[in-house]
Amino acid sequence: MTWSAARVSRIDRYLLAQLLAVFAFFSLVLVSVYWVNRAARLFDALIGDGQSFWVFLELSALTLPNVIRVVLPLSAFTAAVYVAIRLTRDNEMIVLQGTGMSYLRMLRPVAMFGIIVAMMLALLMHVLMPLSRAQLAERQVEIAENITARFLRAGEFLEPADGVVVFLRSVTSEGKLEDVFLSDARTPGTRVDYNATSALLVPGSQGPVLVMLDGVALVYSEATNRLTTIAFDDLGFDIGALIGPAGRGPDVRELPTHVLRNSDGPTLEQMGLTLAEARFEVMSRHAHPLLALVTSLIGFAAVFLGQFSRLGAWRQVLGAIAAMAVIQLVGSASTGPALGNASLAGLAFVPVVLGIVVIALMVLWVSWPRGARQWGRA
Repeated sequence: MTWSAARVSRIDRYLLAQLLAVFAFFSLVLVSVYWVNRAARLFDALIGDGQSFWVFLELSALTLPNVIRVVLPLSAFTAAVYVAIRLTRDNEMIVLQGTGMSYLRMLRPVAMFGIIVAMMLALLMHVLMPLSRAQLAERQVEIAENITARFLRAGEFLEPADGVVVFLRSVTSEGKLEDVFLSDARTPGTRVDYNATSALLVPGSQGPVLVMLDGVALVYSEATNRLTTIAFDDLGFDIGALIGPAGRGPDVRELPTHVLRNSDGPTLEQMGLTLAEARFEVMSRHAHPLLALVTSLIGFAAVFLGQFSRLGAWRQVLGAIAAMAVIQLVGSASTGPALGNASLAGLAFVPVVLGIVVIALMVLWVSWPRGARQWGRA
């Protein structure tokens, strides 16, 4: 290795170390802000429904991979901008250019940094995200089925849904409900009141079912102004209808990548999914990590443009943020056609391609002397 090659390698390591250190700091801050915001809403919902603090910690931890997925590309962009501005402010950028390094060459350590972040995101998208989403969905179903904790509190008149009122005297340690009253007025013009000596909650295909024992049902019809009395030994009431069905098909985001890649159309239809959804999800899991590479390069290159403006780099950085917003909007607009046609799954890479085009235009602009002079006179 020549002295020049060793010097260049040291420069790469120097810039890469700065980028990773700043990236770690901004990631920690942004993940904390996003997670606290979501955890606060989750805390209100769970504690209000009678769940324990440990359930809150479990569910909030399962939401972390999704928060990290959103934050990492933003942190990569912020770190690249911060390091580039610091290099410019300390005149290190001028020193690097004085050694003969081109703008494109200075992007090499940034590209290495972006690849490292992209590898983190790839692990997140292909492994951690499906596992956490599947576990989160499973726990949410279990919590939804725990009606005793959510709705049925002894000694209180509760309204778990519009038109439904529930009262019970007590709940035994075995989970048996005693002296149950339930009024169902969801059907216009008709009200049904159930009185039962006891009741049990049993799992059903569409959610938990309240099985009332030794009781009477009073059916009142406004049209006929008549009250009908029906005695019963046992009667099932679909409690799952009050909170939505507990059983459901898998979400495409919960399935492992190899399952989505190897499943055919009929198999996916049995799971309630389409081939277009599966293919687009697979492509998205490959494309999203590359956004970290794109955003870091855009952020670093934007500061190059600021070198030719008396107003500094912030105007160019804001322009880069606007460009990324447009890229994201175009990517969101391409989602609809891709989900409707399996052959258009490659549209998941549209944001990445547009980002590469923006980076190329930035580098060409600053490398073109005439363009640099025109920018300097701005």
